[in-house]
Amino acid sequence: MNKFLKTAIALGITALSSGSMAQAQTAQLPQRAAKADVNAQRPNFLLIVADDLGWSDLGSFGGEISTPNLDAIATAGIRFTGFHTAPTCSPTRSMLLSGVDNHQAGLGSMAETLQPGQIGQPGYEGYLNDRVASIAELLHQGGYRTLMSGKWHLGLTPERGPAARGFERSYALLQGLGNHFGADQNAAWRAINAAPTYRDNGKVVAYPRGRYSADYFTDRLIGFLEEGAKDARPFFAYLPYSTPHWPIQAPPEVIAKYKGRYDAGYEALRDARLKRQKELGLVPANLAPHTLVDVKPWTSLTPQEKAIEARKMEVYAAMVDRMDQNIGRVIATLKRLGRYEDTVIIFLADNGPEGNVIDAPIQGALKPEEKARLGIDNSLGNIGAATSYLGYGPGWAQANSAPSWLVKGYPTEGGTRVTAFAAGPQVTGGRIVGSFLSVTDIAPTLLDLARQTQPARFAGRAILPFQGHSLVPLLKGEQREVRQPDEPVGTELFYRRALRKGDWKAVYLSASGNAYPRKSIGTGAWQLFNIAQDPAEMEDLAAKEPAKLRELISDWNSYAQDKGVVLPPAPSAHK
Repeated sequence: MNKFLKTAIALGITALSSGSMAQAQTAQLPQRAAKADVNAQRPNFLLIVADDLGWSDLGSFGGEISTPNLDAIATAGIRFTGFHTAPTCSPTRSMLLSGVDNHQAGLGSMAETLQPGQIGQPGYEGYLNDRVASIAELLHQGGYRTLMSGKWHLGLTPERGPAARGFERSYALLQGLGNHFGADQNAAWRAINAAPTYRDNGKVVAYPRGRYSADYFTDRLIGFLEEGAKDARPFFAYLPYSTPHWPIQAPPEVIAKYKGRYDAGYEALRDARLKRQKELGLVPANLAPHTLVDVKPWTSLTPQEKAIEARKMEVYAAMVDRMDQNIGRVIATLKRLGRYEDTVIIFLADNGPEGNVIDAPIQGALKPEEKARLGIDNSLGNIGAATSYLGYGPGWAQANSAPSWLVKGYPTEGGTRVTAFAAGPQVTGGRIVGSFLSVTDIAPTLLDLARQTQPARFAGRAILPFQGHSLVPLLKGEQREVRQPDEPVGTELFYRRALRKGDWKAVYLSASGNAYPRKSIGTGAWQLFNIAQDPAEMEDLAAKEPAKLRELISDWNSYAQDKGVVLPPAPSAHK
């Protein structure tokens, strides 16, 4: 029994009770005569993505939410404290599955927020494009059984769905969100283009109303795993939950577990979580959190406002709790099928926590009578039910991203540094690793562990080479860094920009309003931070280190030109 399994069992993984693609070119593997032996030596993969999860939500990352299953895996494996994504979901997912920058993989911006100057531009197709091959396509070509259940968000048409991009079996929510109980599939929701689409192995289906999303996505993945119980091939299972993405909704019995837990407010939660992070060795002992931005002090709220805010966080916590319970069900299934010890598990959030004020599917555009036609009831006693429709807001989001600056939608640490860990065979566990890692590193890591190499062409077309790095040497404990300190890594979304190079990071937040979030807080000037000394991005060093800032801005400009970043037109000169 490997060390990972022993530790996970000792920590007590728990579970709820259980309620053709064309082959392109030959995968670069050992000869077919040795295929059975090769399969026996290659691990299975379980890749889990949480949607809008906060940095410190899990117990193993400083949180108070009950997450024993994830905590057991995380502490037995390697917790990454410097893992970075794009600022929002679909750009991250394009990078995760392709190993290529989102501006080249087709999600230069979210399809829902494309600006006029971006529409029709290469890399801004709004779906995972043909310049890349997904990791599912490559692994399937190499002999893996490929499975997916959960949120796709990489294309709506049949030829852009998971069944067409490498997944042998799939159940997918195509859009970026949906009601977690399926209560948004009627004519009223379709009339405002807010009804989600689900595909079962490529066929459009109705979601089973009343089933909770995390429960049903897990049901389907477990079914796919059980179908392949006698299949000798290794598997790649992709489980991208739509929890805890808004609307915040959860089963009432789970919400009840957190009654009163958050009555002290978001500042108190931020302080408690940061204290626990320090105790766990996740952050420096002397680290102060970034100040909250655009958040009303808890003491300034009325009793009714406090009650509503506390209830929101109770529901959010229940969403994370229920996701963890379902992951326990998957782990139990793998053990029952005898596949657990041979499975590498990678878990990550797709971006930082959601900090917008949300009370309807089309924010700021629906009148009260229109919300009523949708059946939305956001009264205190109904928050968390299938007929409620809320986000949990900037206070809780920034408490959950602490000590970092800001939230989802921004290229700051609070928007892009996420919870992530890996465990299983070929992973030397029981460690915390703080080196800078990118979501583009996952695809090359999986292909490396599968003993495959990326081809130059797939399905008769040239594909872009991986831009991320294999983490295998890091997983094995052979090295702590996968990038040289002079390697620049750029980011851009909603015209907000960042460039990381070693310990240094330059950030540009535009001063004008953007598509997401609805209110911009930027200054329109580049800022400079030393992340090693100032992980909370509190001290702008632009004035003290002008040469370093110029260097990083030049690197970002090169990145933008190389990746095809489309920026807004320069403002016209006044006559």
